[in-house]
Amino acid sequence: MRPHLKSLLGFTGAFLVLLGFHAPLLSLPYFWDEAGYYIPAAWDFYSSGRLIPQSTLPTGHTPLITLYLASAWRVFGFSPLVTRAAVILLAAGAVFSLYAMGRRVAGREGAAWSALLLAVSPLFFAQSSLAHLDLAAALFTTLALWALLEGRSWRFALAASLAVLSKETAVVVLPAAWVYAWWQGRQSAAPGSPRRPLVEAKWLALTLPLLPLAGWALYYHHETGYWTGNREYLTYNLYTTLVPARIFWTLMRRLYEVFIGGFNWLLALGALVGFWRGTLQPATRPSGNPLAPSGTAVASPPRNPPASSRAFLLLTASLMALYLAMLSVVGGAILPRYLLPIFPLSILLAVSFIWRLPVRLARLICAVTAACFIWAWFVNPPCPFPYEDNLSYGDFVRLHQQAAKFLEALPGQPRILTAWPATDELTHPMLGYVRAPLRVVSIPGFTNQDFRNLPEESLDLLYLYSRKWEPRYNWLQRFHWLEELQEDYFGYQPQESEALLAARYRLKLLKEFERRGQWVRVYGR
Repeated sequence: MRPHLKSLLGFTGAFLVLLGFHAPLLSLPYFWDEAGYYIPAAWDFYSSGRLIPQSTLPTGHTPLITLYLASAWRVFGFSPLVTRAAVILLAAGAVFSLYAMGRRVAGREGAAWSALLLAVSPLFFAQSSLAHLDLAAALFTTLALWALLEGRSWRFALAASLAVLSKETAVVVLPAAWVYAWWQGRQSAAPGSPRRPLVEAKWLALTLPLLPLAGWALYYHHETGYWTGNREYLTYNLYTTLVPARIFWTLMRRLYEVFIGGFNWLLALGALVGFWRGTLQPATRPSGNPLAPSGTAVASPPRNPPASSRAFLLLTASLMALYLAMLSVVGGAILPRYLLPIFPLSILLAVSFIWRLPVRLARLICAVTAACFIWAWFVNPPCPFPYEDNLSYGDFVRLHQQAAKFLEALPGQPRILTAWPATDELTHPMLGYVRAPLRVVSIPGFTNQDFRNLPEESLDLLYLYSRKWEPRYNWLQRFHWLEELQEDYFGYQPQESEALLAARYRLKLLKEFERRGQWVRVYGR
């Protein structure tokens, strides 16, 4: 079978498998940041050709996903099913690309395990059906690094440009590529050799992705007066984050998300054991895998020798360090999904180290990790976390669907007091929750501060819901210093007591919905 046909079949298979596993989620209305920005931004381009959204606050994000979703809607129609299938197509591309690159780094079986572990990791699996930017950035970043390892500079330029146009923060792939190219040049260049046109062309390709980013920044500044975002966006994501203590604790959280959270600690522990056992580039094994389990007889190198382990380690470590540093300094919301561009590479790196262990042990570690990843789709951690990190987001959406139907059926168009994103869900029919806009009074959240100056006559109904995962045995409450850190540097505040709110506004419980620890409660008079 021809290689291109095999690749097409592999990609199609990955897409169909992911589509099948996401089948119960494909028709769900839009969730949280989808509803708040990404879907309205794509809708504005789809309906009126505007690259700068008008129906939501512009944030300066580069526009590739806006164009991609609008194109999918133009061909197949506007619906959550089309949107989620389009995102799953990107996820399948990331899984297949990791497998293709992994064959050069960890051999066929190591690549297969890496692709499987990426596909079933709870964060990646949940994000595979959500219309955010980070999954596309992960796909094109993986393709860009694969191109570098293959020595294809112009292919890197294309993939890195698409990564930057998916999300502007992907620009950090360029410094990682420059470090790699400098190191590669030092390894191969003879002392005193003159610069060659080929070398100059390579460096040109490695800087070319700056052009589309600069072009977008100029266009955005021309249209809005800002180089990126807006005043509130920059204050939240940059000006308030430049506090040394906050940067340190954000870095600690980012390290936790990459190496510990969501059962990632199993991969990290296995990789450490493999690292201690092996070296960076063991002898080539009969399977064609340079990182094959020890105890295998040495054979002649395979026809297509894998890329240097040291080169892959340098490239991956550089990119991971740059992403962790950048996301410790900028970003008001500490969302794990922002780290998705380095997740494929970190999994491949871990598996390549694990695959130096005896074969049965390596397979056992990978199989146990995969099982725990799938378990984490449904089981929440013992501390607050974003619902989008696993399939909890589906429970959130279904609860809000039920609440919206109940509120639609009430007579008299009552004023409903609630907080975003429920405010958008109840006022924008395009999001899939209501057929016509309801009367909504908006507040920022459900903390004591949010209700402090709110008079009784401003509402008819109070729509409360679990905005955060608050488990019964919350680690933040058991370890008070953790709770204080969250309050001091990350804006964590518990929701106000429902009993106090009901007494203050003279309300009674009208309807309650619950699902796997999440809830929605509607109070009225």
